[in-house]
Parts: sequence; C-alpha cells; structure tokens
Amino acid sequence: MTEITDFVLDPSTRTLMVTFNNTETFNLSFEFLRVLSPNAPKGKPGAAPPLVTHKKQVELITIEAVGKHGYRLLFDDQHWAIYSLDLFKELAQNHDVLWQHYLDEIKNSGHSREAMIDITQVN
Repeated sequence: MTEITDFVLDPSTRTLMVTFNNTETFNLSFEFLRVLSPNAPKGKPGAAPPLVTHKKQVELITIEAVGKHGYRLLFDDQHWAIYSLDLFKELAQNHDVLWQHYLDEIKNSGHSREAMIDITQVN
C-alpha cells in the first residue's frame, strides 16, 4: 500500500515536496494545490464549479495529519482542505495534464493567476 513518508515545504520556491514509501517524489506548487483543492467553491447545481483565480502568490502555512482521512493543508488566504492519500497520488501523477487544463481555463476565462493587489512583506 502506498503511503506518504515525507513532506518538505520550500517557501522560497512555493513548493511542497511529497515523498511516497515507494520512493517516488513529487514537487507540487502551493498554487497548484490551492486551485485544485477538494474544497473548491460550489457553483450552481449542474454547472461547473467557479474557477479559482489570483492564487499565484499563495503560501502553504501548515500541514496537519487528520487521522485516516488524510492531511489538512492551510493556506495564507485562510482556505483549508483535507487532501486524502488518493488525492495526493492523483495530483502528483497527473500534475502536467491538470496544470495545463487549469492554465487553459485561466486563459480562456480572461482571469489571472496574479494577485489582485500587490503584497509586500515588511521585515
């Protein structure tokens, strides 16, 4: 049975490295994880869910184990979701196709990945 053995957050590249017990390792961007969240906003019944936009600068704040359910990911835009092992495997194995589909949707919608306002960190 495949399991996750390690998470490594890299804020400098905004990526999460996920390592499975079969030694496969995948780098998933915070933006990718956020826009493909299992807690995506719900649209009208029968309609496609609304497109999640403006998340290029989103940060992944924390990861918490949630028993047998998976892992809760909390983002700096106050969004959180529980990602199951199966979802992590699907996102990792189908990353390129899912990401390109998202980029195509953004382009076709006229929306942007960029933040709606400039955010500057003050030290």
